[in-house]
Amino acid sequence: MIDILSLYPNEIEELVESLGEKKYRASQIFSWLYKGVTDFSQMTNLSKTFIAKLKEKAVIKQITVEKKLVSSIDGTVKYLFTLDDGEKIESVLMRYKHGNTICISTQAGCRMGCSFCASTMNGWRRNLTPSEMLLQIMKTEADAGEKISNIVLMGIGEPLDNYDNVIRFIRLANHKDGLNIGMRHISLSTCGLVDKINRLAEEDIPLTLSVSLHAADNEVRRSMMPVANKWTVEELIDACKRYIEKTGRRISFEYAMIQGVNDSVRDAEKLGKLLSGMLCHVNLIPINPVGGKNYKKSEKNSIGVFTRTLEKYKINVTVRRKLGSDIDASCGQLRASHSS
Repeated sequence: MIDILSLYPNEIEELVESLGEKKYRASQIFSWLYKGVTDFSQMTNLSKTFIAKLKEKAVIKQITVEKKLVSSIDGTVKYLFTLDDGEKIESVLMRYKHGNTICISTQAGCRMGCSFCASTMNGWRRNLTPSEMLLQIMKTEADAGEKISNIVLMGIGEPLDNYDNVIRFIRLANHKDGLNIGMRHISLSTCGLVDKINRLAEEDIPLTLSVSLHAADNEVRRSMMPVANKWTVEELIDACKRYIEKTGRRISFEYAMIQGVNDSVRDAEKLGKLLSGMLCHVNLIPINPVGGKNYKKSEKNSIGVFTRTLEKYKINVTVRRKLGSDIDASCGQLRASHSS
């Protein structure tokens, strides 16, 4: 069965014509899909005969809300969704003055194995389809009764490990007759798949790329992130420089602040020298506690010293504001607690 919500408009046209219908029917179907219909029979401007033919060839995928947690501190909402096959994923709705942002998952589980991340705790199960990524946004908008203006691909999974589906999702989310979310309002976070960063640079997609760096030293990074065994810090930074040169877009480097692991002045000096002169921004993230892990977030004073050290190298630095602290809003924790 064809997953119709994952199709581009021209592909729906091909499907429509193969069923003996006029091409213009495709735009009607595309419009209905983004209004959140769950069944072809809800498409009231299509004939019953055509609907019957569609049902033989295609399916409208669905996801359901398994659990919902709302922060009493800042209104952040965390959703645990169940997919058609029973797999579970998470999304987080964050409210800012400039609009609503959703952090979505791109895989059920993750195979990257980063030691500080809850998303990897039960391993990788499968890639999400473009429709399953779109549905996280559509279901959240319907539940919250609010429009989402920004997408962050930073939930469960490594987006560039599901490359083709993620690129298709981004183009569909951006489509003027779909969700119509601007490319510059979409951020993609990667742990540093160098080959895929190089490929992304050629896509002509002006999104915001975030790279999970977490250490400027190869030995420290390897102790935290298995991906560092394949590509060195130097190779990753070279790919980032090529990306900046090709796209003209600033890269954001994510840096989890872990007490006694990567938060010393020496670590800050190494990072400052590594990134000096690049069109980039560093986002320092006091790490969230993860069940079964021994990591502790850096002390406030250490974060302050780290920040000032980077600023000495003329690097733009911010410390991420923690949202949803009372509902474990960091991705992976809710799924882990519901996995057998």
